[in-house]
Amino acid sequence: MTKSPQEDKILTVSSTERLASPDALLAPACDWGGPLMEGRSNTLPGLLNALGVYVLVVVLFLFGTFVSRDFLTTGNLLTALQTVTLLGIVAVGVSFVTYSKHYVDLSIPGIMALSGIIAISALKWGFAASLAAGVLAGLVVGVLNGLVVGYLRLNPIIWTLAMMSVLSGIIRKAYGGRQVYPDETTAAGRAFLQLYHAEVLGLPLVVVVLVAVAVAAHFILRKTAYGAQLKLTGSSYEVARMTGVEVRRTVAAAFVLSALTSAIAGILLTSFNKVGACYIGKGYDFAALTAVVLGGMTLAGGRGSVIGVLGGVAAIALLNNVMSLADTGALFHGIFDSVKSIAQGVVFILAVGIASYFRRRSGVDGE
Repeated sequence: MTKSPQEDKILTVSSTERLASPDALLAPACDWGGPLMEGRSNTLPGLLNALGVYVLVVVLFLFGTFVSRDFLTTGNLLTALQTVTLLGIVAVGVSFVTYSKHYVDLSIPGIMALSGIIAISALKWGFAASLAAGVLAGLVVGVLNGLVVGYLRLNPIIWTLAMMSVLSGIIRKAYGGRQVYPDETTAAGRAFLQLYHAEVLGLPLVVVVLVAVAVAAHFILRKTAYGAQLKLTGSSYEVARMTGVEVRRTVAAAFVLSALTSAIAGILLTSFNKVGACYIGKGYDFAALTAVVLGGMTLAGGRGSVIGVLGGVAAIALLNNVMSLADTGALFHGIFDSVKSIAQGVVFILAVGIASYFRRRSGVDGE
């Protein structure tokens, strides 16, 4: 018996609704294991996607002990940890954008620079007010990005790249191309300069912030209705829309969350550098995306976990640290200094290529 086109369409829509019903949306996306808990734990692609980045971390760690005796020193490990924290904060925020299948927020360096320089400028109103002003400045950019990309549906790469250029121009124009320094003669200025080096219960503040951001992001992605809706939106925008998800608001919120973490990292980075300038945050956009993809969160959207992203961040930090130590050692002296950017680019290409290959092998489209 031949079905009419109308009947076929009705059956297709009904099947879609059953697969992505509101009840399914309210269920947790998955647990801490990420891809391992999504019904693919018995496949090689699923296993590699979840654990592969941590295998790389172990390999880099062992390689570090080989190339330099300084690798395992407390000072070097603390330096690596400090390096990883700010990138981790940014990468966790970017993961919301990538999870929504909007790739990356290229305005991150501009948001970091703007938040940092606004925070310094607002120190005359007090330390707390300066932090609030810096975060608010970042959120304003995030809301604008969310409205344009989420509601007007402009290309996220083109729009956020243009926004990055606009923010850089605004900073240069507003401050005449000058660097801005905190006033060390005031209590607020001294507090700002010590912000990056502050401790909470004996732990570095930046580490505490990273842990708090990562835990909050995991909870949002895996334990809330918004996280499930973001997962469905990233997996299939049209299916999410047909099942009643407010997809425009969902995507917009992802850009706001990315801007929030970028603003926090920008303020901390500005405190570390003790200066506000338009170049603060340069390179964090690509480094964060590399960490996100390396950690198993695919550009195809709707797949990945915060645990994987943190693994990607650790791999990037170890890669840079090992190359820096190797370049100063007798065995590899002068080899790695000029190829750090090349190495990050190669790692990114390999991560994307391998992820795409395994998605095709497992029958998932490789968009």
